[in-house]
Amino acid sequence: MTDCIECGADLTLHESLEIGEIIDCGTCGAELEVIDTDPVALDTAPELEEDWGE
Repeated sequence: MTDCIECGADLTLHESLEIGEIIDCGTCGAELEVIDTDPVALDTAPELEEDWGE
C-alpha cells in the first residue's frame, strides 16, 4: 500500500508490480508510473505522444 502522489489517497497495489507499470488512482484518476518496487516509488506517468511513424 502506498499513497497517490497527486491527491494523497491510499492505493492498494498488487504483489507483482513491475518497474514501468502504469497505475490509475481510483480517487483522482491520475496515471502513475512505478519507478521502483522496493520500496514502491511512483511518479506521474509520461503523456503519450504521437511518433509520426518513427
